[in-house]
Amino acid sequence: MTVASPQRVLILVTSGPSTPARCAAPFHIATLLACMDAEVTLYLTGEAADFAYPGVAESVFPEANGASVLHFIRQAKQMGVRLLLCRKPPRLGQTHLEEQVLIDEVDDFGSGGELATMILEYEKVLSL
Repeated sequence: MTVASPQRVLILVTSGPSTPARCAAPFHIATLLACMDAEVTLYLTGEAADFAYPGVAESVFPEANGASVLHFIRQAKQMGVRLLLCRKPPRLGQTHLEEQVLIDEVDDFGSGGELATMILEYEKVLSL
């Protein structure tokens, strides 16, 4: 008897602090899918990349008097969701990226090439 491998889901997270009402959904959906035994990767890109930096995710509230985005990120992480941050290229004149302080929940950086590979290899790709 063979054991089926979990379905892999990639969620591109693009909504950021300027659209707080949209920010909980990607993390909430990732948590639900992980609860259903999917292997989920969240990829922060565009404005959503701001959530990787200290002080941002805890100051954005999708609903008035609700939980912060950091709460939803932590829920996803507790369920085993992987969190990647889009790696920005060095600025003109730089040979490498400066050290960046990130929240503990970020697992790693991802490049454009790695993102393209994931898009082709994962069974489901969502953009939220």
